[in-house]
Amino acid sequence: MNDNFFLKDNSSILNNKNLSQKSKKRMQSVLAKNTLSAYESDWRDFYQWCKYHNVDALGATEETIVNYINDLADHAKSNTISRRLTAISENHKAAGFIENNPVKSNLVKNALQAIKREKGTMQQGKAPILVEDIIELSMLFNTEDIIQCRDKALILLGFSGAFRRSELVNIQYEDLTFTREGLIILLKNSKADQLGEGEYLAIPYASDRNICAVTALQKWIEKSHIHTGPIFRPFTKKHQLKNTHLSDKSVALLVKKYMELLGFDSRDFAGHSLRRGFASSAAQHNVDERTIMQQTRHKSEKMVRRYIEQGNLFKNNALRKMF
Repeated sequence: MNDNFFLKDNSSILNNKNLSQKSKKRMQSVLAKNTLSAYESDWRDFYQWCKYHNVDALGATEETIVNYINDLADHAKSNTISRRLTAISENHKAAGFIENNPVKSNLVKNALQAIKREKGTMQQGKAPILVEDIIELSMLFNTEDIIQCRDKALILLGFSGAFRRSELVNIQYEDLTFTREGLIILLKNSKADQLGEGEYLAIPYASDRNICAVTALQKWIEKSHIHTGPIFRPFTKKHQLKNTHLSDKSVALLVKKYMELLGFDSRDFAGHSLRRGFASSAAQHNVDERTIMQQTRHKSEKMVRRYIEQGNLFKNNALRKMF
């Protein structure tokens, strides 16, 4: 049984004598690193299942895939199953199964639809951190402490820029331009910008300096003496600043830490709570959909509308008018 993950190690590209080494290297990195890592994890799960059942994973039959996703459905959500199918499909395509890709069969499509009908497709996301929470959070930080100074800048900027975790930790000093009106950040290689064309994001000064992301970031830069490289960095045990950037998981841990200090259950929050909270708060404050999307950098209205609907659950509630 072939266990190759062809998306990462595609022999059809590597063994092509007519391609230069430069061409091979570029073609091997078509997918973003995080996407590739997720696909590899999904493929390994499928491969281990096939190994246990003594069936082929690569060049799998449509029946094998249907049996796999039905076993998976016993404990996984519909969206997880869909993502696994995408990984299996992409790896088959990379291995040369274009016309006869088993994931594209009607049998697999019908099986997935049956699972979705049974399980439902609604996702229960993490709780949003709203602007009211940001005001309370800002009171917690003692910015004379270098670690808390960093944490305040990270959380306020994460909210104000509606950043994804990976975008936030990959901001470089060279990407920042401070102006009279606030801050302009050059975003490179974000999730929505797979081709690396880059885009600019503006963060204006806030009238309340205590919740101003630009002011907090300026304070952090001044205190940390960072003049090149990653803006948000980890510390050693002796509180010495490292030269590498924070991991995206650290963002989630910091969010959980400070929300717990406010008295919330940390399990309800994650790094995405900042981005989600921005969109929900903006909707509550009558910001229109297009303006929200400009800041969140969503390419599709679907997810933004979901945040807006959630943000307006109480605002547009009939009981407010009745009572």
